[in-house]
Amino acid sequence: MHDLLDPMKNPVTYAIPFFVLTILVELAALKWLDHDDDPVTGRPPTGYLGKDTRTSLSMGLISLVFTLAFKVGSFLVYMLVFVHLAPFHLPTDAWWYWPLVLVAVDLGFYGSHRFVHRVNVGWAAHQAHHSSEYMNFGTALRQKWNPWFEFFFWLPLPFLGFSPWTIYVAFGVNLVFQFFVHTETIGKLPRPIELVFNTPSHHRVHHGSDPEYLDKNYAGMLIVWDRMFGTFQAELHRPTYGLTKPVETHNLIKLQYGDYAQIARDVRDATRWRDRMGYLFGPPGWAPRPEDQASSPSSPIRAM
Repeated sequence: MHDLLDPMKNPVTYAIPFFVLTILVELAALKWLDHDDDPVTGRPPTGYLGKDTRTSLSMGLISLVFTLAFKVGSFLVYMLVFVHLAPFHLPTDAWWYWPLVLVAVDLGFYGSHRFVHRVNVGWAAHQAHHSSEYMNFGTALRQKWNPWFEFFFWLPLPFLGFSPWTIYVAFGVNLVFQFFVHTETIGKLPRPIELVFNTPSHHRVHHGSDPEYLDKNYAGMLIVWDRMFGTFQAELHRPTYGLTKPVETHNLIKLQYGDYAQIARDVRDATRWRDRMGYLFGPPGWAPRPEDQASSPSSPIRAM
């Protein structure tokens, strides 16, 4: 447990100086290098906005506390599963172990990421990461404070013999990788890389609120999951970043918990259990059909 909580054993800790350096390099590139407007939309790169970046950095710092709480709670459960229920334990010193756990964690991330985009109570936690209308390395640090749903998607891993501490190391590597796909300063990479890995081009699509880009490219490290499961979308033009309904605030509490408050109001005002379950587990923006509302009033439809 001590090693799990030691920040010096976390790959993200070692990456922090590189995060800062990369943000500075990106700022310099956006200021002094020429950038063409998108040929389809005519939009220039979004660049940085001071108050938006401060919001992202604040979210990232505070998320460390919630991530630590998540690690402690989930690690105890994972250890119980690993020690008492796993039919075998995979050897962590085998050459194939680390590539395998990295792929397994990445598949779990894909499942969790897709879930929080398609289920309203999950989206309420995740939408804060998508609330920025800017795409830059600072936005990569705009992390959610509610990572609890990841617990369920990694739960099979200790049962399959993966040592719990290695799951967190692999996820740290996954997070470091994902930092570098949040940028507009890198175009498309060579085709073999674009075919297998998540890239800035793929992830720009994921952050787009354009209809053709919604709910696409959930990848963490490997874009092959999206290609396999039908959620891949190539970048056609520079996306419109942010939510389909702009939040128009930099208040951290509203950004992190505003959707939870709306769900609570919707559930409170609903008159049928079917509607209450819909507000919780339906897709983002779910509301009763108009013909249902006519016979059983409920709260107003809210935009995604």
